[in-house]
Amino acid sequence: MGDNNSAQYVGIDEVPSPRAVGINKVSLLPLVFLIFYEVSGGPFGVEDSVKAAGPLLALLGFLVFPFIWSVPEALITAEMGTMFPENGGYVVWVSSALGPYWGFQQGWMKWLSGVIDNALYPVLFLDYLKSGIPDLADGFPRIAAVLVLTAVLTYMNYRGMTIVGWVAVLLGVFSILPFVVMGLVSIPKLEPSRWMVVDLHDVDWNLYLNTLFWNLNYWDSISTLAGEVHNPKKTLPKALLYALIMVVLGYFLPLLAGTGAVPLQRDLWSDGYFSDIAKILGGVWLRWWVQAAAAMSNMGMFVAEMSSDSFQLLGMAERGMLPEFFAKRSRYGTPLVGILFSASGVLLLSWMSFQEIVAAENFLYCFGMILEFIAFIQLRMKHPAASRPYKIPLGTAGSILMCIPPTALICVVLALSSFKVFVVSMIAVIIGLVLQPCLKHIEKKRYMKFSTSSDLPDIDHITNEGTLLG
Repeated sequence: MGDNNSAQYVGIDEVPSPRAVGINKVSLLPLVFLIFYEVSGGPFGVEDSVKAAGPLLALLGFLVFPFIWSVPEALITAEMGTMFPENGGYVVWVSSALGPYWGFQQGWMKWLSGVIDNALYPVLFLDYLKSGIPDLADGFPRIAAVLVLTAVLTYMNYRGMTIVGWVAVLLGVFSILPFVVMGLVSIPKLEPSRWMVVDLHDVDWNLYLNTLFWNLNYWDSISTLAGEVHNPKKTLPKALLYALIMVVLGYFLPLLAGTGAVPLQRDLWSDGYFSDIAKILGGVWLRWWVQAAAAMSNMGMFVAEMSSDSFQLLGMAERGMLPEFFAKRSRYGTPLVGILFSASGVLLLSWMSFQEIVAAENFLYCFGMILEFIAFIQLRMKHPAASRPYKIPLGTAGSILMCIPPTALICVVLALSSFKVFVVSMIAVIIGLVLQPCLKHIEKKRYMKFSTSSDLPDIDHITNEGTLLG
């Protein structure tokens, strides 16, 4: 994912945004860890893959799945994110290719999917702590813990992207280290034959694919805050590459240690089981370290996802898709209204179970990704001369072929969804289809103020100019 410049492309007008004056931009290292937390945050939550399919398929899944899904999504994010280096990300891509109506649908589905995703992290946080603090399993203590955690992390987002970025770095290092230690202490106890256990007649394919999909998607989320990145046209592709390596190793190596060094009991492989494995391999001290790392990891994932969700709303407001007040920033440069909306959604959804949250989130996310793939191909065909500071080294035919495997995977994930998840997700989709015309009516009647920022690039103007000069 290195730089790929060509003389035939015309650069997008890079007049500094007046909205970002005086705001510190996110540099490469914090950006890597923000992507790491958008996608992964460590191996917490992958345990269900072993429960669903056994060690062999779990290990193969986290080796093969990245090539089917993560690599294409990261490559598309690198190309499109550098083509449109502004807040809003994939909403702008789809709007430019398919029009503002579908751009809004993309924004609605991906924002809702992101908020649902963020509702997972208080759940995972408490699942890892409840074995050491049983009172957190249910009741008032659990509700109070969710409220306090959400409030603290929301405030951290309010204080600015620089703080969020460097907090992500510190949390990331702390979260990764105990698994490095666990891997080292597991070496004398490894039995390679344990990795080969598989029973194709006893596989929960729905849980297996949803677990893989949830743990290896959201590479495009970082695009929604590209406007906050220092030199995004060079920094974003590099950060995506480094984060991709971190994510794959961060899943595969702990699974290798856990399944190879501990006798298999598939029923025990569920959320929080890595802390039990740590106790078996290293003792109580390592168990507490893993639990603390899980807590820190969920904090990192929460702040990274909320940053993406809130800046997406800001970017949509700057494009005139949402009322103007969504575009207003706090004194720290953060989208206050977007943060409050995203935090409210998290609290409303935090009562759902882990599996229900993952399934509903994946369903909505799949619809959004289909629109992204269509937009990517459409812009390649319709605007071949547009500025692409990073370009995937594939022609139109190669780009279409690259999108076929992940699209097929999307169809499988959708087909395996339960009826309950299907109904809830379709209701959410229908709300988005109706919401956009309602907002346009509100704008027409001037019940609320909508405005489009004048300094944002216009794809039609840029590509027409590129065609003339190319």
